[in-house]
Amino acid sequence: MLFVEVMEMVSAAAFLAKQEKLPYLRTAIRKFDTIKLLLLILWESKSLDNKKYAALSLQCDEIGKMLGGWQGQLTKQNPTHS
Repeated sequence: MLFVEVMEMVSAAAFLAKQEKLPYLRTAIRKFDTIKLLLLILWESKSLDNKKYAALSLQCDEIGKMLGGWQGQLTKQNPTHS
């Protein structure tokens, strides 16, 4: 469910005017951070093996960088909404 919510926020932000994107993007980032935390809990509890966790972590890191970069770009363009 969290993944679907992240996708909803990202797709909404993609089609909104620049000044309206930031709240949706921040929500997406917060929910995505929750997904990463849940993956870590699965790995630490041995419910997810090392190989799968490593593969998922790499993808999560890349997605996190993309979302963070998008947020940074929007913040620079519209500093009043920081």
